[in-house]
Amino acid sequence: MSMLPAGKMLAFAAQGERRCLGVRRGARRIVCPYGAVLDGASAKDQCGRCAQLDRSRSVAADTMADDPRPYGVYLAYFGPGLLKVGITAVERGPARLVEQGAVAYAWLGRGPLMAARRAEALLGSALAVPDRFGKAAKRAARGALPPVPERAAELAQLHGAARRLPGWPETLQPVEFACADHTELFGLDRIPGEVAELGGMASGREIVGEVLTGVGPDVYLRLAGDGAGATGRAGATGRAGGVVAVLDARVLSGWVLGAAEGRVTTAPVRAAVSGTGEREEGRQEGLF
Repeated sequence: MSMLPAGKMLAFAAQGERRCLGVRRGARRIVCPYGAVLDGASAKDQCGRCAQLDRSRSVAADTMADDPRPYGVYLAYFGPGLLKVGITAVERGPARLVEQGAVAYAWLGRGPLMAARRAEALLGSALAVPDRFGKAAKRAARGALPPVPERAAELAQLHGAARRLPGWPETLQPVEFACADHTELFGLDRIPGEVAELGGMASGREIVGEVLTGVGPDVYLRLAGDGAGATGRAGATGRAGGVVAVLDARVLSGWVLGAAEGRVTTAPVRAAVSGTGEREEGRQEGLF
């Protein structure tokens, strides 16, 4: 987020073809041996074969059960009713929560990987707590968040219910409830209740706008101009005027980005989504 502070102007264009980023091993990245070309609209920055190789030693894919590092079990809040359970290496601290765009979170326990996995599964089966939410649900919730005390209360209720469950792994050390909130870190108060969505990139498409804030992989921009061109009637107007749209920065991975030649966004912009999660009536779903 330090690379994209609020107020920074962006003006770039996608060039050539979007290529697979290959496989990361430790601190180095191995170039994709297939030279695979990727879909410009997808958040995935690897081809299928590189992704499969990456997951061959992955905690997330349960193919790295021998990881000796201690793990933390967390509860993450994304909006009213949107609470999930997850695990992350203790050494990473809250980095995983920031990457996911969690509005608030609380630690539940710490211990060996498999004990953390059992606790995660226990909450899923006994309390129906999911381990993920889709991008659309997270985005919709950000435009209509309740006050911080209400978020903390919802987390505290789930934290207490989880700790009372029978079958808690013996090797997982419980952690007392403490809510951490990301309102200031993410600049959540700069996100309007109605936000348009920037679609996928293609060679020659341009994005021009001012950064409002960033939440996880999402970057919120006030698009330059009056919303003409690619935005049409799909935009949401921010407090300072102009179309406000959100971009999943992951769709930029694999592109060569050059300077924009024009002054308006030519990437597709979809109709605004309100804080209720519903698209505005009378507005087109996709333009251009």
